[in-house]
Amino acid sequence: MSRPAAKALVSIFAGLTACSASGVAADLGGSCCTDLEERIAELEATTARKGNRKVSLTISGWVNQAVFFWDDGVESNAYVGTNGLEQDRFRFVGEAKITPDWSAGYQLELGINGADSKTFSQNSAGTVGALNIRRASWFLKSKDVGKLVVGRDASATYHLLDNVDFTLTRNVSDAEATGVYIANFQLRSDGEPVGANTLWGNVMGGFNNRTPGQPGLRNIVAYETPTFAGFTGSAAWGEDDMWDIALAYKNDNIRDFKVSAKIGYGESTDSVTNAAQCTVGNGDCQWWGAAAVIMHNPTGLFLYGAYSENHIDLTPAEIGAQDDSTMLFIQGGIERQWISLGKTNFFVEYRHDDVGLSQAADTSDLSYWAAGAIQNFENAELTLYAQYRHFSGDITEGATVTSLDPFDMVITGAKMNF
Repeated sequence: MSRPAAKALVSIFAGLTACSASGVAADLGGSCCTDLEERIAELEATTARKGNRKVSLTISGWVNQAVFFWDDGVESNAYVGTNGLEQDRFRFVGEAKITPDWSAGYQLELGINGADSKTFSQNSAGTVGALNIRRASWFLKSKDVGKLVVGRDASATYHLLDNVDFTLTRNVSDAEATGVYIANFQLRSDGEPVGANTLWGNVMGGFNNRTPGQPGLRNIVAYETPTFAGFTGSAAWGEDDMWDIALAYKNDNIRDFKVSAKIGYGESTDSVTNAAQCTVGNGDCQWWGAAAVIMHNPTGLFLYGAYSENHIDLTPAEIGAQDDSTMLFIQGGIERQWISLGKTNFFVEYRHDDVGLSQAADTSDLSYWAAGAIQNFENAELTLYAQYRHFSGDITEGATVTSLDPFDMVITGAKMNF
């Protein structure tokens, strides 16, 4: 309950007590009860309303804004905007019991951008005001049978590499953070632009934030099994046609260690719908990936690793090109509650992409590393973060190898949940 609502409720109880004490509680025309009606109206005005009393309604979300300082070796600047890794959003979730064992529900989730950091470039401080429908789905679930989801939602391999992460880095720097933060910036070599408009994202692999091994949100039918001995299976199909499967494992206490892991595989077989997913080729592609996080509970030391691969089916004109792209990601750090306000996280990470045929190169060899600090304030549902990121690599076009100028970025901001 919100603070204004709680205050109004206390006021109502005070009014009831006063009316009872004065003996006018039943006098509907009395000034005491008139005042009480006003206080009830105040409570109604500060309370989220729902269409019926059978379906619950939960409203949640967050705001995630940051300052991005960047330097491409020739030009540097600073932009303020929505952190595209976990953009601002609000979510409506409803659920109702059908029987003691079965329930039905829905989820609506909207993403909101101030200045979208995914559209930052040397020439743009970001597209402002974009609103997108992230999820719109309904579900049926049973503890013993599992969960069925229909609509725009997560497939089995959505965030396959990212959602294993249970530390504070999940919302600051996960396996696909590199593709989020740099994709729209112009490539440079020896201080000069590479091509007319060749961007970092054009020479990266993958079709969800330029990260092999996982797709984005899709229009799907998905099923998730009940959890058995820490294992949960999932499968999905949709979008004429794509399908995927995954197996996840989680255990919070294995000899003082906490473990989370997931592996999955998927295929996409539509040359029109999925052309943007596969980026090149005839539109058919396959992907797989595996990721795991292990933390030593007493010390807070953790290690997060991921490996993923995309395979594309080439067009006749592209036969002979490298048709695979791979990604290796390693992150380590420590997360502990050194102060009473909340947990603190220090991390370092490395990612290497060996990219086959892309939109702007025959092959790419790309490396990235980052380091940062995160502080959570538990009582305020607030997380402050600061990180440094470094990007480098080279691309090959025919017999020509082009060494790319390094790109540096510092990001500092805050994510506040509600």
